[in-house]
Amino acid sequence: MKRSIAGGEPCVQSCADCTVRPRSICAALDQDELRQLEQLGHRLQYRSNEPVFNQEEIVTSCYNVLEGVMRLYKLLPDGRRQIVSFALPGDFLGISTTDRYAISADAVGPVVVCRFVKTLFSRFAEDRPNLLRRINEFATRELSEAQEQMVLLGRRSAEEKVACFLVKWRERLAQIDTATAITPLPMSRQDIADYLGLTIETVSRTFTKLERDGVIEIVQGGIRVADAARAEALAAA
Repeated sequence: MKRSIAGGEPCVQSCADCTVRPRSICAALDQDELRQLEQLGHRLQYRSNEPVFNQEEIVTSCYNVLEGVMRLYKLLPDGRRQIVSFALPGDFLGISTTDRYAISADAVGPVVVCRFVKTLFSRFAEDRPNLLRRINEFATRELSEAQEQMVLLGRRSAEEKVACFLVKWRERLAQIDTATAITPLPMSRQDIADYLGLTIETVSRTFTKLERDGVIEIVQGGIRVADAARAEALAAA
């Protein structure tokens, strides 16, 4: 399969078959507008850990996540990594107020995105107020999530941070209709540590403690919440 210059591999899918459209920016478009937008989009597949865009690169594209999970992060001057969010299907990435990406994004596992050239997408959106309002809603949600992340990184214990992450992640999966008795954790313990501002050793010890206390059960590929009330109490602390 021919490789795209921008990274990723082309894949075939039409907007008519897109299952994330109701919760993506595309929900603001009528059928005619959707057909026009489809002409601008290029669907790409990324392998696990493959970069989608990098911090400080010139912004050339924006992305609608169709499948999989992406980690969004900043590299600090001393080389440490701070994960700021995990993107799920329906999330829209790459819109920036500057000409360079403020963060990096790569695939946690296999990921499919719809990529739009920024200049063409901006031209398409500028005379469609419904789409601009939808994009603004996404930006407002991202700001709210960033504020929650600041609180999470603040005056909370490791146990409260991990519990909050697990509860919020479970809620996010429920919003995209993938909630099950088992909450999958496709990201690594190191990813969780870099998101919560903890060491990987602290995260591992905290998972063990939560399991020992009967709050969660650690299973292959994720966790099961054994005591939802206790988990939510810790998350709300």
